Parts: sequence; structure tokens; C-alpha cells
Amino acid sequence: MADQPPGLDLDRLHAHLTQAQPGLTAGPLSARLIAGGKSNLTYTVSDGGSRWVLRRPPLGHVLATAHDMAREYRVITALSGTAVPVPATHLLCEDPEVLGAPFYLMEEVHGTVYRTAEDTADLGAARARRLSAHLVDVLGELHAVDPAEVGLADFGRPEGYMARQVERWQRQFQASRSREIKGMEELYQRLRGSVPAVQRVAVVHGDYRLDNAIFGPDDRVAAVLDWEMATLGDPLADLGLMQVYWDIAREVPQNPVSSAVSAGAGFPAMAELVARYADRSGLDTTPLPWYVAFARYKLAIIAEGIHYRFTQGKTVGGGFSHIGAMVPPLVAAALESLLTEGS
Repeated sequence: MADQPPGLDLDRLHAHLTQAQPGLTAGPLSARLIAGGKSNLTYTVSDGGSRWVLRRPPLGHVLATAHDMAREYRVITALSGTAVPVPATHLLCEDPEVLGAPFYLMEEVHGTVYRTAEDTADLGAARARRLSAHLVDVLGELHAVDPAEVGLADFGRPEGYMARQVERWQRQFQASRSREIKGMEELYQRLRGSVPAVQRVAVVHGDYRLDNAIFGPDDRVAAVLDWEMATLGDPLADLGLMQVYWDIAREVPQNPVSSAVSAGAGFPAMAELVARYADRSGLDTTPLPWYVAFARYKLAIIAEGIHYRFTQGKTVGGGFSHIGAMVPPLVAAALESLLTEGS
């Protein structure tokens, strides 16, 4: 039926919600899959009067991703009383018997998500600058949260976080490599040999970018989304990845990853946002080139893995034929970041 997308049995969902939270729903449910999710599946659910958002793992990957639902729900719930804008959570269901996988339900936040160059083309420089400032200010607010004060003291293993990340992604690369990538081994060795000291343990979003935020009519961030990679770690990892996403449309114009921060839309240079972040967070951003290099390394490995699956005919949908071409420029730019820093 049109209102029942794959992954949702609406009768079972309604029965569970009626039992778990009596009075939440006022009638039969309808739902639709929200476009844009890259990993976990996201739906809007309605009873004809009220609307919510439901998140569950991808179809066929229940055991591998079941823990993500509890982690996402936990971090969003914990941050609800802070200055970080997140949706209000309603319930977590870890019983796979209901929908075939764990899931959670949260409020629907209204606003705009800027995903593509077309979405931002008509913003104008003033609005683009305002959106950017609010986005980086929220990142600073996130990194100012004391994990222990919001019940997240055990949310991750911050000691040695970045060193483990370098090794984790190297293992990922070795598992999915299908060709020689010039500079990849040198990049790996330089990264592992120059990991910066952590200045502060913080809640790290893990994928902080323009299109993972909902903006309200005042151009402020109404909610930060997609917390599936959140953990405790080094806050500059978020800033470094944000910079890569910020610059990638200029560095690799034909990329399937991010195009919203386009050159002609009037967005400020990332250097301006880094200075704003440093002023508000009190962190020293001098080591940022290392984190930018790591983010490029990580993104290159993700892209290479997709390219590898594409060459084996194991990808579904379009847009994958050119993804392998973005790997060498990312590796070269990462090495340049480290060499400029003098690592």
C-alpha cells in the first residue's frame, strides 16, 4: 500500500505505540520514507493529525546496526536539555519483533535542509553567511557540553580516539582496495606518526555538515540530525570534517558527496568559520590541518570502498560511476595539508 513503505508494518507499529505510550496516537497510521538518508532509514509517520519521525536500521542489516538506534536515541535525549538543538524523543524500541529491527520515534522538526547547489543557489551572500555562522556556533555549543553532566560519561572511549580512527580506516581501506592509490601509504604513515594531543573530550557528532541540519525561518539551526556516528572524542575531528565538506565542491566539482556549499552561493571561506569556532570554543585550532587531512583520508577510503563495490556490480542506484575519480584528489589534498603543516 502507498502509505506503508518497506520496513514499516504500520499495524504492528500502531499496536506497539498504543501499548507503550497510551494516548500518543489518535488513529490509524500512514508513513512515507524521507529521501536523503544514507544509512539508517528515516520515515515520517502520521495518525492524520500529529506527525512524528521514525528511524530504523537499513533492511537486511538488523544485527549489525541495532546498537546504533539505542546510541542515537541516547545522545539525542541527553542533549535535549542543552543549547544544542535536537528533536524531542518519544520512545525507543529495542525489540526486533515489532518492526524486524530496533527503532525510535522523535518529533518532526519543521524547516529547510540544504542538500544541493540548487537548494542554496538563491540564498544570497547575507543569508549564506548567517546560516554558516549559526551552523558553526551550534558545533561550538555541542563541544562545550560536559558529557558527564548529561549522562554520557561512558558514551565512548576518548583515550586514543584519533589514533584508533587512523588504524580503523586503514583496515577498512585494506579490506576494500582494488587498485594502487598514489600517496595513500605515505598519508597513512604521516597521519599515524603525528596524531595531535587532545585538548578536550567532547561529544563528537561524527558527520557534522550543512545538510545534516534543519534550518528555521530565522536561518538558525532548528535541529541537528543523523547522530549515528556520535561518540566521545576529539572535537576538532568534527571541525576538520566540516571543512572538507565545506571545500569539496570547489576541490572536486564532480563529486556525489556534497554540493550545497557551492562557490557561487556566497558562503564565507572556512577560515572565517574556524576563527569564529576558535573564539567561541576556546580551543587552539592550530593543529586543524591534521584533522582536515584525516577527514580527507577517511572520505577517500569511503569513496574507494563504494568504487570497489561498483566495479563488482554490487551497488544499487545511480551516481556511483564517477566516485572513484574523487579518491586521488582527496589523498593529494590530504598530503598537502600535512606537508603545509610541516608534519
